[in-house]
Amino acid sequence: MSRTRTALLAAMALVAGATGTAIAAAPGAAGAAAAVPCTVDYKVQNDWGSGFTASVTITNNSAAKSSWSLKWSYAGNQKVTNGWNAKVSQSGANVTAANESYNGTLATGGSATFGFQGTYSGSNAVPATFTLDGVTCNVDSGGGPTDPPPDPDPTDRVNNPYDGAKVYVNPEWSEKAAAEPGGSRIANQPTGVWLDRTAAINGVNGGMGLRDHLDEALRQKGSGELVIQLVIYNLPGRDCAALASNGELGPTEIDKYKTQYIDPIKAILADEKYADLRIVTTVEIDSLPNLVTNVSPRATATPNCDVMKANGNYVKGVGYALNKLGDVPNVYNYVDAGHHGWLGWDDNFGASADMFKQAATAEGATVADVHGFIANTANYSALKEDHFSISDSVAGKSVRESKWVSWNRYVDELSYAQALREKLVSIGFDSGIGMLIDTSRNGWGGANRPTGPGATTSVDTYVDGGRYDRRFNTGNWCNQAGAGLGERPQASPEPGIDAYVWMKPPGESDGASEHIENDEGKGFDRMCDPTYTGNPRNDNNMSGALGGAPISGHWFSAQFQELMKNAYPPLS
Repeated sequence: MSRTRTALLAAMALVAGATGTAIAAAPGAAGAAAAVPCTVDYKVQNDWGSGFTASVTITNNSAAKSSWSLKWSYAGNQKVTNGWNAKVSQSGANVTAANESYNGTLATGGSATFGFQGTYSGSNAVPATFTLDGVTCNVDSGGGPTDPPPDPDPTDRVNNPYDGAKVYVNPEWSEKAAAEPGGSRIANQPTGVWLDRTAAINGVNGGMGLRDHLDEALRQKGSGELVIQLVIYNLPGRDCAALASNGELGPTEIDKYKTQYIDPIKAILADEKYADLRIVTTVEIDSLPNLVTNVSPRATATPNCDVMKANGNYVKGVGYALNKLGDVPNVYNYVDAGHHGWLGWDDNFGASADMFKQAATAEGATVADVHGFIANTANYSALKEDHFSISDSVAGKSVRESKWVSWNRYVDELSYAQALREKLVSIGFDSGIGMLIDTSRNGWGGANRPTGPGATTSVDTYVDGGRYDRRFNTGNWCNQAGAGLGERPQASPEPGIDAYVWMKPPGESDGASEHIENDEGKGFDRMCDPTYTGNPRNDNNMSGALGGAPISGHWFSAQFQELMKNAYPPLS
């Protein structure tokens, strides 16, 4: 839900509130809501003086519909420039919003939400008349005690939560790191707190729960500002393309996700005790991009991802999380945005941005609930490749034609994150959104780190000889051999980048090298098997995984030691 004031328009008598809001009520008493054939919840979310974004939710209280059309007229010079989740058109002052193919059905009591962006000069008053399939709602100039209280103002949030703030050091991770030979060099680094199952809210096996972490964050905060980083990671049918990180909830258990996972987290975060913390959430990694890249008819499709696209529960879950967590004024939601080696290709990039927009406007959420996006979460893609660029040509061939780049538009995470940010703003996300990049394991240092470009014999020798990222393929994601710690966490390192973060705690496994029985719902994925020769998602390359790994999230000492050995910048 946005942090702005709400306009509730009923399809009967309406009472107007302040600018940007309107309240609808059925004739007679408030209890007569059953007589109202429909309601329209119209919210002006962001208004910057020359433009605005709005969200509209239609609730049908009459007979079920197979299609719908909402119409209104502006009294001023407002012009709709783009919309989402509805076909929005305008002729003069008259606007029509018609359903898309996927949201035309409205059961009795059912709702549909769409949004749009517009421009204006002068005033931006709420439209006086709304017509839903011939039912007209008129707004008078009254106001009264039935006006809902305003939601928290989004301007209460700072532009970049990391600026001028310390970041929470997880004592549990710090203790494990410090116990490793040489680990004391990084044991004071901030890392993400992963809420990867419902039990994590209260603490697993006697470990710290969410309130314990928040209480410790208050202690670490002292008199200054402090960011605590939480990873929201428990969607139904989680990570449909990777068995190693499957979760506890089945594909259809969206109600459990809402009521037993998100709602309790929201209730804790909303406790006034924690109001002075800056709470950053990474929302559901490895989810939405799968609905673009790993579904039929692509060669990379998996049956599980086809199921999750068909039932819509990834979109619903992310939307619900953004809506509910976004209600808490000191929460900063960052949506997972994959990485360049997943979404950098032309047929993935724009489609994924659109998918993010769909989720950000689902289940009552709006783009105003998204403070930014995070790239490379728990992945290994190099931050910046210095020895070749996408515009280079060697021996008559573009770098894009090399086997490593394989027609990708991007060669590293920094260029990808900055470009994705521009794309997201262009489709309606706030111009102030920031990007995070997880640099916990993308350093690629050590003795094998190239110091210059590769030989110009061919485009492949040029790229392969100069690239920092030493994986067999950018599709390899599990416990990668040769990887190292990356840039230490820092705020505002580059334009458009809110921070480099260690969201994935170094030393925690990506998945088991062989099948291990467990009670966490985590399967065995061959991508974590060092002997695996690959699949279409990594162009049938070797997995590049380390052997001897435990199940995902469990401590993997050998990997931790390798990450320190190959750190870049090097550890002192």
